[in-house]
Amino acid sequence: MLHVLNPVMNNTKWNELRLGMYGLAQTPAWSTLSTNGYKSRPDREWYYHFSIGGYADIIHVDILVENAAHRETVRRVLQHIHVPGEETPEGFRVFGYLQDGQAADYL
Repeated sequence: MLHVLNPVMNNTKWNELRLGMYGLAQTPAWSTLSTNGYKSRPDREWYYHFSIGGYADIIHVDILVENAAHRETVRRVLQHIHVPGEETPEGFRVFGYLQDGQAADYL
């Protein structure tokens, strides 16, 4: 069965996310899942590393938080940016694509 991916983010929103996380005193780690199935290792460098290669192939990015206070700080930034995603036990997942029939709330 072919899974159709529908984009839910654009370069502007990805850049808002990148700069929002970069601007935090305690930057969270991130890891992406690409359309080719590659899952990146966690990385904390948002300014250059996150944008290398562009955003077109990011299915989702997992944002990893350190503790409850860090979670709240990251949540406030994500709510301000208003991105499609969900809260996870490790932090947050921001979607770049959704499959046909998949729904997502906005953080």
